[in-house]
Amino acid sequence: MKPLANRTEHLAQSNIRAITLLLNEYGGINLGQGICDMPTPDAIKKGAHKAIDDDKSIYSYYGGIDRLRSALLKKCQEYNQIPVRSEDEIMVTVGSTGAFVATMFTLLNPGDEVIVFEPYYGYHCNLLTVMGAKLRFIQTTGPDWKIDFEAVEALITDKTKAIVVTTPGNPNGKVWTRSELEKIAALLEKHDIYAITDEIYEYMLYDGREHISLASLPGAFERTITLSGFSKTYNMTGWRLGYAVGPEAIIEKMGLLSDLIYICAPTPLQHGVAEAFEMDDGYFDEMASSYARKRQLMCSTLEEIGFLVPWPEGSYYVLADFSQLRNRFSGFEDDEQASLTLVKEAGIGTVMGRSFYDDDADGANCLRFCFAKEYDVLEEACRKLKEAFPPA
Repeated sequence: MKPLANRTEHLAQSNIRAITLLLNEYGGINLGQGICDMPTPDAIKKGAHKAIDDDKSIYSYYGGIDRLRSALLKKCQEYNQIPVRSEDEIMVTVGSTGAFVATMFTLLNPGDEVIVFEPYYGYHCNLLTVMGAKLRFIQTTGPDWKIDFEAVEALITDKTKAIVVTTPGNPNGKVWTRSELEKIAALLEKHDIYAITDEIYEYMLYDGREHISLASLPGAFERTITLSGFSKTYNMTGWRLGYAVGPEAIIEKMGLLSDLIYICAPTPLQHGVAEAFEMDDGYFDEMASSYARKRQLMCSTLEEIGFLVPWPEGSYYVLADFSQLRNRFSGFEDDEQASLTLVKEAGIGTVMGRSFYDDDADGANCLRFCFAKEYDVLEEACRKLKEAFPPA
């Protein structure tokens, strides 16, 4: 038979999915994949039920239903401070991943260069590679994940088309500061390039930090596609609903491409998530408090065991260094062995550090833990970890 398309040659099951399958064999608690297994708010579920009962089941406009885009317009203006002017600068997508795919198809040609910060979110890089983009990497290191902007500018060539910014970060929980974003905005203008920002963890912030959207800075909106979604904020990862915000001319093309790929996001689910914007703001306060408590439990437990822990500034992940555990336990030679050891000895699933770096060796001492769990489940996971690997 004739070979498959070249773009499939290097595709393989992600490490995140693979460890989930392994954990299923052993049984245990998954602190690897960010599946966010708390309940979806009742208002959203009832809204979706009502939409189904009312037979709101036909295609929506490819950019999303009017009510949801109108709510997003207000949210982006007020919370994100983005100078978006109309619903025509917003589109609803099949997850934030769908928004990322539409952005790639709209902005990039094969061979265009894209700058990505390490540690990165693997799906971004895999999708960019399938697109035919050439990735250029800037590595950052914990605990502060500072960015060398001279190194960033040194990577920019006449083939550079975009920079990907994820704030708060996955897997490291980095929250970009206003100063850092201002420096990125200056580079966008100086070198005539775009930014693609993934802001899906925008409400998960710690220690008084502020979420700042790059597109809110002077002159940045026209060069920035802002991506976000509802999966993480409202515990609905399986609903696959996200959105993109940007200049109308770009959003229009993204919408046309999305229409070709999947027509529209699921209509009754759009009606359901629109109900989220009628919820009291206290929901976000409660969520922030809950995640802060879980972060405290997760990070303090790892530190007790002997991990080096850069406490996340945002999101619900921690990328922890296990190298000191080699002095007391076997099975921690590298991140692959460490992830297997945690599954077999503690029944805990994590993600290998290599999943977030271009060179596997750069992640060889790290595992990513996700603390987006019910508190009692997270307590049980931490108990299992301490029993399997007693603090010194």
